[in-house]
Amino acid sequence: MSDRLLARAARYAPAMLLALMATPVLALAHAVVFPHVSAPGAYEKYVLRVPNERDVATTRVALAFPPEVTVVSFADVAGWELAILTDAGGRITGASWTGELPVGRFVEFPFVAVNPRSETRIRWNATQTYAGGEEVAWAGPEDSASPASFTTIVDAPAVPTASPRTPWLAMAGLVVALVALGVALRNRG
Repeated sequence: MSDRLLARAARYAPAMLLALMATPVLALAHAVVFPHVSAPGAYEKYVLRVPNERDVATTRVALAFPPEVTVVSFADVAGWELAILTDAGGRITGASWTGELPVGRFVEFPFVAVNPRSETRIRWNATQTYAGGEEVAWAGPEDSASPASFTTIVDAPAVPTASPRTPWLAMAGLVVALVALGVALRNRG
């Protein structure tokens, strides 16, 4: 590497390091539902992760469930009270958790839902309420300051299965490698 290239790398290193250090903070800057990818028709354990990036406690978190999913159960979260919203037919349409999330902390709210049977992209709209009443709706487009979270429902690619010949091919490869090593060592001496 030339001295000029090293000097250029050294000049940009602090900015690159700062960008890398800020990336995890940016990734936690909004309410996110995990996983981001799931299979059609799956009973999936979803988790709404909510950080508190304000100077006051978060006191309430609400999540509207997309009509494409059927929520079937919730996990208890210590220190948080769950309220489940349903429609006239008894379908769960949303949930809200009330508690206290201190500054600089995050909380996770697990729930199980049945995915739609076809491939699609589902949108999770959340609202975070802070002490004092400020509300942030995490419901905007992905490139906005307060984006909604999304999960892509897609068939997983087929996993290749091993053929009956696979162990023999592996053994043959190992034998060839050992023979080549022996020839190399013999020629060296």
